[in-house]
Amino acid sequence: MARAHLTIDLDALTANWRALNAACGGKAGAVVKADAYGLGMAHVAPALAKAGARRFFVAIAEEGAELRQILGDGPEINVFSGHMAGDADLIRDHALIPMINAPEQMARHRAALPDAPFGIQLDTGMNRLGIEPDDWAAMRPDLPGTPTLIMSHLACSDEPDHPMNARQRDAFLAMTEASTAPRSLSATGGVLLGQDYHFDLARPGIGTYGGRPFGGAQPVVTLHLPVIQTRIVVPGETVGYGNTWTAQIPTRVATVAAGYADGIHRIMGPNAWMRAHGTPCKVLGRISMDLIGVDVTHLPEPPETLELLGDTQGVDDLADWAGTIGYEILTSLGARYARRYAGG
Repeated sequence: MARAHLTIDLDALTANWRALNAACGGKAGAVVKADAYGLGMAHVAPALAKAGARRFFVAIAEEGAELRQILGDGPEINVFSGHMAGDADLIRDHALIPMINAPEQMARHRAALPDAPFGIQLDTGMNRLGIEPDDWAAMRPDLPGTPTLIMSHLACSDEPDHPMNARQRDAFLAMTEASTAPRSLSATGGVLLGQDYHFDLARPGIGTYGGRPFGGAQPVVTLHLPVIQTRIVVPGETVGYGNTWTAQIPTRVATVAAGYADGIHRIMGPNAWMRAHGTPCKVLGRISMDLIGVDVTHLPEPPETLELLGDTQGVDDLADWAGTIGYEILTSLGARYARRYAGG
């Protein structure tokens, strides 16, 4: 195995989506922004469509145009960033639905594509994206038709007891009172908060890809790294840049072909482990751009590969070691991996 191998289990991914869809009463769309969280929209989106997803969400219009080429006519494609300057041709030519998030976007959409559908994104307190309450009150009576969807986004849904969740739900209810348009408030975390947060459509993202806060998610990604070389490091010798690890006993060290250029964050080095057929193996020293040292002294034979991601060690474990979140681990997975898609 000359290259690191990344396997994406599409059956596990679609099982996760189906479970979240069932949890919200069959009201789930599918979020495939950022190249399907780094796992490849060209493979992930058709698998989700086959599983029953009919409403998809992307971050920007360019992603929407790519997704339309993949899925063809039929599925609804919504653009979180709304109608940005220069987007009119993409929106029209690829039948995209912008989630309008500011009065100036509404004016732009109305001027460029007066008969095209649109959705609305409201700010219920996250202060990241969306129309604020006063602007919404002023805009609402003069909308050029009924939005296809009115949505907002929860800031703290991964913390079920956080009071922000109820505050945002109540704000969303107040801002959409008497609306006849379908409503959407929840991504993965909101689905898990329960029926009061489900409304007419949910937008599960990270849970579909196997990450927290969906504790019941099946692992989607497996990553095997090839061992280039093994050596015995004697007491007093060091491994890697900066001499940050020193051998106390004779240690067999395997050097694997991957590093921070492949999305294995350098900062996780002191905390990271790999696996050899389920047996934990400690990462030694600093993670380099292309190479990582691993302690394989306790294995009966030097391994040909070591597993960084799999059934017993997932994206959230790596995220914990790096002090980040599973989203960043997934979207950082590098282009040098030999990718294989299973199932779907």
